[in-house]
Amino acid sequence: MLLAPAGMAADARNVLVLYSNGRLVPANVDVERGLRGSIRDTAARPVDVFTEFLDYPEFVGEDYEDTVATYLQRKYAGRPPDVIIAVARQSLDFLLRQRAHLFPGAPIVHTAAFRAYPQPFPTLPADVVGVPVEYDPAGTIEQARHWHPKARHLLVVTGASPRDREWEALLRDTFAQFEGRLAIDFLAGASTDKVQERLRGLDDGWIVFTPGFYQGSDALKYTARESVQMIAKAANAPVYGTFSSFVGTGAVGGRVPSFEATGRQAGQIVNSLFDGVAPAALNLPKAMPNELNVDLRQTRRWGIADKDIPSDAVVQFKEPSFWEAYRTVAIVGGTVILLQAGLIASLMIEHHRRRKAEMALVQRGGELAHASRLAIAGELTASIAHEINQPLAAILTNADAAEMILQSGADRRGDLRMILADIRRDDMRASDVIRRLRTLLSNKQIERQAFDLAEVVSDACAILQAEARRREVNLVVRNAATSGRVFGDPVQIQQVLINLVLNAMDAVEGMPGDRRTVVASVEAEADGLAMSVRDRGPGIAPEHLPKLFDSFFSTKRRGMGLGLGIARTIVEAHGGRIRVESEPGHGTVFHVSLPVHGQSSVHAAAFA
Repeated sequence: MLLAPAGMAADARNVLVLYSNGRLVPANVDVERGLRGSIRDTAARPVDVFTEFLDYPEFVGEDYEDTVATYLQRKYAGRPPDVIIAVARQSLDFLLRQRAHLFPGAPIVHTAAFRAYPQPFPTLPADVVGVPVEYDPAGTIEQARHWHPKARHLLVVTGASPRDREWEALLRDTFAQFEGRLAIDFLAGASTDKVQERLRGLDDGWIVFTPGFYQGSDALKYTARESVQMIAKAANAPVYGTFSSFVGTGAVGGRVPSFEATGRQAGQIVNSLFDGVAPAALNLPKAMPNELNVDLRQTRRWGIADKDIPSDAVVQFKEPSFWEAYRTVAIVGGTVILLQAGLIASLMIEHHRRRKAEMALVQRGGELAHASRLAIAGELTASIAHEINQPLAAILTNADAAEMILQSGADRRGDLRMILADIRRDDMRASDVIRRLRTLLSNKQIERQAFDLAEVVSDACAILQAEARRREVNLVVRNAATSGRVFGDPVQIQQVLINLVLNAMDAVEGMPGDRRTVVASVEAEADGLAMSVRDRGPGIAPEHLPKLFDSFFSTKRRGMGLGLGIARTIVEAHGGRIRVESEPGHGTVFHVSLPVHGQSSVHAAAFA
């Protein structure tokens, strides 16, 4: 999220997302991806998104709901949500029952809520809006019958939990329309061994359909996706299902709504509400569309021809052949190889010599870059020591307190748990400082990888926060709502940023309090990403600007003039550029522009 200097930040909008079940349920992960990718978070209108989980069906009942409602009301009393997002029917029903006690003025946006089953969709207040989902098992079976004309039997696999029984009842009603065309057999609430045994005995006259299940008669518990993986692995017949998250488990697929699309839809509704659109004025579809989603590996496994897959289907895991992917490249490359074979042979020796020279240059550059990082660490020694000593002192204090409690003989297990939690938190804090420092000081070969530029900026500024406090400088981080990934060495880019931020801190030293601010930010550009460091110091004289990146040139009395030269070399090695803008008396800003991953590759001369 974007951070702004004191006195300039807009009030953040708060969004509370309440999921019906657990954090790692695959459908929830997909919904979360859609939400986070669509909710707009800008400097003019920052948005904080908080998530909570009901953990249904492991926890249910009035007492549990009252406890959760009280917890949420107290937790968010100081930061009440401007909008609440209910993910799935259980969350929506809970919020409607508890709304009088849970932020009644906040509109509710529901997503991934099954409209038809097990209870009819409720009549919603005007400020409760969203787009429900309607699953299409019948459409899936119609498609499966078209692909498998020899199939005369349908095996429906469900489980033994209350949720599984609800799906079983729904599917019995839905599949009644196929009687006379398919012999339908329900395998409901069986043990895992019996399910696998039955599936292994099927032949090409069968189709398998499952919504997944959560528990069998042997009390083994699954997520829906895990159960489908087990079913598809054992089945000697094609498997179809109800959810988009089943694609990739071994199932062929089905006509399903996309959970990620439901998350995006909910995020767009939140944007509209924050733009001032009244809930009643939203023009929303009646239901999320169902699309045919298939795993191409499975369609081919079960003899479904590619031409028989509808053109509007969402086809996943499609791997083009070498000739399809590289036909033009192969033709041109082969021609060039034949024409230039002689020239390549004559250039091999020269190439070898150049390579040796480049490697020597890389080694020297790497040593210089590492020496620069060591110098930076030396400059930050006092701040780093303070940052580590704080959690260590807190751990020691908590340990003394725990020892006193144990010596007293009193039954104060609750206090001991709190002390252990504090110790764990402080230990993680110290570990985090050491991890960041170790990464910065590492002297290893360049590791080219795709990395999140905003994350690197955040880590670098975390290292420098203690130094900023020591110097009484306000260090602010502003990251774009949707960042991007850069290809290269994150440690080198972190080194560039730390150098620029330390220079900015030097610049604002001695300035009045309202000008002792340094802002590090990441913003999207037309052709990549820009990492900027801005200060409100005295600025740089115009005659110094052309020489600023030259080696051994420095405007500081004790500066060696190597930092900016190294920074420029690193940035250019990553296919980027660095420039500076300065207005004497008002401040300076350094811009580092980098191509996003996929647009450019790192140059061979990057420092090791």
